[in-house]
Amino acid sequence: MMLKLKISILLVLLLGHGIAQAQTSSYKFKRDISGVNAIWHSIKLPEQLYAAENKGFQDLRIFGVNGKDTTEVPYLLKQRVDQFISKEVDFAIINKSSDLGLYYFTFQANVATTINQINLSFKQSNFDWQATLEGSNDNLKWFSILKDYRILSIKNIDTDYQFTKLSFPDSKYQYFRIALKSPVQPELLEAKIFKTDTINGTYQDVKYKTYQLYNDAKAKETVITVDLTRLTPVSNFKLNVNSDFDFYRSFKIEYATDSVRTEKGMQFNYAELYNGTLSSLEPSEFNFPNTIASTLKITIQNNDNKPLSVSGLELKGNIFELVARFDIPTLHYALYYRNNTVVAPNYEIEKFESKIPSVLAALTIGKEEQNPAYTEKIEKPLFENKAWLWVLMAVIIALLGWFSFKMLRN
Repeated sequence: MMLKLKISILLVLLLGHGIAQAQTSSYKFKRDISGVNAIWHSIKLPEQLYAAENKGFQDLRIFGVNGKDTTEVPYLLKQRVDQFISKEVDFAIINKSSDLGLYYFTFQANVATTINQINLSFKQSNFDWQATLEGSNDNLKWFSILKDYRILSIKNIDTDYQFTKLSFPDSKYQYFRIALKSPVQPELLEAKIFKTDTINGTYQDVKYKTYQLYNDAKAKETVITVDLTRLTPVSNFKLNVNSDFDFYRSFKIEYATDSVRTEKGMQFNYAELYNGTLSSLEPSEFNFPNTIASTLKITIQNNDNKPLSVSGLELKGNIFELVARFDIPTLHYALYYRNNTVVAPNYEIEKFESKIPSVLAALTIGKEEQNPAYTEKIEKPLFENKAWLWVLMAVIIALLGWFSFKMLRN
């Protein structure tokens, strides 16, 4: 009786272990997770994981194992990008006037209001004007906010570029006055006034091995190729331009999706990340969707202009992290990945994100290990089985016999 009981317990334990392994056996790699002592935690994905992970992170799973119990942990994949909160402020144009080549537009709010951005729209499509911005609380005494601020618009066959946004530090006044220095009457179509706040995201510097710059005189463009040290998220690009003249150039940023070895060497296929305008009027820094890449290509259209003098570039990327709910903190948890057959999980916590605490303790994630439970499924050819071969031979013999019998009868 005692022997039967021991055998039963052993079978249960083996069965539980088999069930636990079955849930994790299709994942090639794992990383142990330590420090779970609450329901909610955050986990920063290590940089080394990007090379082993499937694009899109659809196969990331967190499992907790305790004997026969296996629990899948629901999570959200987050990127800490910059968030912009912009609120339009109501102002009325109360005065338009001019004096010796200066054209004034005065705006009034009901009460003193804090703003930091004014977007202007004009009927003219080609202009280059100097703007001055002042603020006042009584429409009598004015205080300088911006001086000699350049706005312009260029529209022709090669270029369609506008820079008519006034950006300045937070300023609180009831009246704002813009003075435009222009040889003609500016025809203001619209002015939108905003208070814009930025919630800074979490970035990390992206290292690169080197960059190569080539000025193609025939194509009238500058091409910069950047080789990163590894596959890593990239979402911010800054170009250091030393040219001592004003410029505005169309450009695009691309990343290599794959490569093919040819007689001329490695040839890359690229997908577009960003396209816009490099201008001496604006900072040469650009944000785009966080993308995992190893090679970037920046193409600047020079047209008939002198190539820009570039002294360097800087790259940053947003950190990927998991926000996970550990319903049983006492289990042993690990992060599993590299499974080409699963689709992205669909966890209900996505619908209740507002209830997740804003401050979370970060967990420690271990080194990459081969998952000991991993078993690779190999589809064997159908006719590798000898039984099928015997059945096939029997069918062939039967068919030959039937055809021979028909021929003898005829």
